[in-house]
Amino acid sequence: MEKPLRFDRMSGLSEEQLDELEERVAELLEEPWDKHAGRPRELTLRESLVVTCGYARQNIVEDVWADIFGVDQSTISRIITFLTPLIDRSTEEFRPTAEEAAEATRGAIALVDGTLWPCWSWDGERELWAGKYKTTGHGSLVITNLHGRAIFVSEPVSGNRHDMAKLKGSDVEKILKTAGGVFGDTGFIGTDYITTPIRKPQCRKLLQWEHEWNNRVSSFRAPVERAVANLKTWRILFTDYRRPLKTFKSSFRAAVGLYFFQESLA
Repeated sequence: MEKPLRFDRMSGLSEEQLDELEERVAELLEEPWDKHAGRPRELTLRESLVVTCGYARQNIVEDVWADIFGVDQSTISRIITFLTPLIDRSTEEFRPTAEEAAEATRGAIALVDGTLWPCWSWDGERELWAGKYKTTGHGSLVITNLHGRAIFVSEPVSGNRHDMAKLKGSDVEKILKTAGGVFGDTGFIGTDYITTPIRKPQCRKLLQWEHEWNNRVSSFRAPVERAVANLKTWRILFTDYRRPLKTFKSSFRAAVGLYFFQESLA
């Protein structure tokens, strides 16, 4: 007997979360998914959401999804292209705004870290090269509290921008300046409000107290590194992005939205 597909494992969402997402996306459709007239769609709305969420969760090539559901690869491509912006919109309210993040960090200790969302190396897009990571992609800053709960994820920028360039004049800077204290890595050396490790001077080794200081700062920073790793369980943010470059921001927002959507309905 053929076993039913495990939609929760494929999509990263529980049955209840899929119910909620399906209802939200259905409200955004200009016409019903199943019109009960003409040629029926090859996949139901729920199956299509599983494919689209699963693509963000697993980043498996479209041919594999086509084999799983017994349809053509072109069908899978059309579904992902159509539904990703709708998932972006339907989960928007779950992505914390800068104002909400500033209120959450006001007077509290905040942690910040920069990360890269890798992608293919598209010809003519040299600004995507991130020297720190030795690959191409887009970069964001992530803010968490001391417990590692993600509070804010900044919009992605080209990978060639280092952390201080992402920070200056950004929403993240405004958020962090409301906090009671901030811990970051050496990429943030030069600010007067972020506590960072001591960078090793070229002329000597670090002193014992400097090593101890760095270890202390690293222990405070550990939760934000775990939070970034949790975000990247949506593997479209962890492995090379393969779809057309112009679709990245919508896919990014959808994946981040699904992360916060899942957290809020856990």
